[in-house]
Amino acid sequence: MMAMNLQYTPSNASHPAHCLSWLWFLSCVMVFQEGFRVDLLVEDTVIVELKSVEKLAPVHSKQVLTYLRLMNLHIGLLINFGAPTLKEGLRRIAN
Repeated sequence: MMAMNLQYTPSNASHPAHCLSWLWFLSCVMVFQEGFRVDLLVEDTVIVELKSVEKLAPVHSKQVLTYLRLMNLHIGLLINFGAPTLKEGLRRIAN
C-alpha cells in the first residue's frame, strides 16, 4: 500500500466548503490498522465483549453494536463479570 503525505495549509482552506471537502478527502484516505479489538470472536459469527464494571453503561451496548456493524455480524454477547450473578451480567445484542 502506498503512503500519502497530506498536509493541511491555510492556502488549502480558502473557503469553508473547501475545508469540509478537504476533511472528507482525508477521512476517505486514512486507514486505521487497529481500529478496535474484539475480546472474543466465536466461529466468526458471535462477538463476545467482556467487562468487569459495577453497572453496564449504554456505551457498552453501543460498542458491541458498532463491532457487529463493522464486521457485518448479527449476534453479540456482552458479559459483565462485575454483576452479582451471571444472569444479571449477560446481555444479548442483535444487529
